[in-house]
Amino acid sequence: MIGKTQTATQKLYEIDSELYEFDARVLACEVMDQGGYAVELDRTAFFPEGGGQYADRGTLNGATVRDVQIKDDNIWHYTDVAFAVDSTVHGVLDAEERFVRMQNHSGEHILSGIAHAKWGLENVGFHLGEREMTMDFDGELTDEQLCELERCANRAVWNNTAIYAEYPDAKTLAELPYRSKLALVDNVRIVTIEGVDACACCAPHVKRTGEIGVIKIVSAIHHKGGMRLWVLCGSWALEDYTSKHEDILTITRRQSVKPWQAVETVEKLADDLLATRAALSAARRELSEVKLAAATPDEQGNLLFFEQEMDANVQRGMADRGADRVTDGICGVFCATENGYRYVCVSRSKPLRTLGKQMNTDLNGRGGGSDAMIQGTLGATKEQIEAFFAQQ
Repeated sequence: MIGKTQTATQKLYEIDSELYEFDARVLACEVMDQGGYAVELDRTAFFPEGGGQYADRGTLNGATVRDVQIKDDNIWHYTDVAFAVDSTVHGVLDAEERFVRMQNHSGEHILSGIAHAKWGLENVGFHLGEREMTMDFDGELTDEQLCELERCANRAVWNNTAIYAEYPDAKTLAELPYRSKLALVDNVRIVTIEGVDACACCAPHVKRTGEIGVIKIVSAIHHKGGMRLWVLCGSWALEDYTSKHEDILTITRRQSVKPWQAVETVEKLADDLLATRAALSAARRELSEVKLAAATPDEQGNLLFFEQEMDANVQRGMADRGADRVTDGICGVFCATENGYRYVCVSRSKPLRTLGKQMNTDLNGRGGGSDAMIQGTLGATKEQIEAFFAQQ
């Protein structure tokens, strides 16, 4: 330890969530075993990691603050620069990152409060990551309920309701209905969104719901008997919409249709592709029959076919029908891959399981099967495969 005084850190982020620059006095500066320094200040606007949210990032006197953690009620700022105890530092937060996190965290409170009020659901999991937010409920929601949840949440945003935080006294806290994942008693900070939600929370939030901009549920799955939602708010929601809009425009420009015709166009393309694949598969099957009819077994009584492209079902069918023509041999169908061949071998008389193991060894293969059929991949050339079967 370089030094320490005993003054507690004042949490400026609780006083003003939109304070992005501040001056502070250094209380302590410790050398870290893994390198760098842990700096404690008498006041800070940096939010330390907690409550499912990453720490703020920024600088102290221009030195990068790469992480902020709270341990034993002490807030530590991790930097690569040492600061003298009792010296003054100027802190600057990454304001854009802080604001978008507040947009999302406040949006999460709105969604959770509405889901609790309407359907009695509890938020049992929350994570605010680098580019997305997830939240878990202890019950399931239908598609219709998810749409209703999203509509009500955005109505709360448009109402531009005040958001405020306070530490109620013990008597008030005991009488106050609020959400909390833990049983809390002392120094409980309650974040209230008027008419929408009251929840125990340590994180900074926007001052009014209108600052969130928009709340969008982008995905939802059943999870551990409940529901997991992926949600984007504010800037993240706008970026997501912009990206998806550009994708729609790319599709419609290539197909020379209007944006509102994108879904219909893609569905038609998918149907056409399925029909084309079915026709191609049928044509390849017919071609395989022609090749089977014209083929002559080699000296060992085997039929080997080397193809550039072939559907896996057609490949298996060709090998199976070919085995009927070489009842004392093996029919092998090999389809070219980037590093060799994908194979299917069938025989009516020769046990193939042992042969498959030898192929894996001699021809750099992977695969297996039964005595009647084996399949897998080979990292070998056509000539090497033919030479192997010439010994069988």
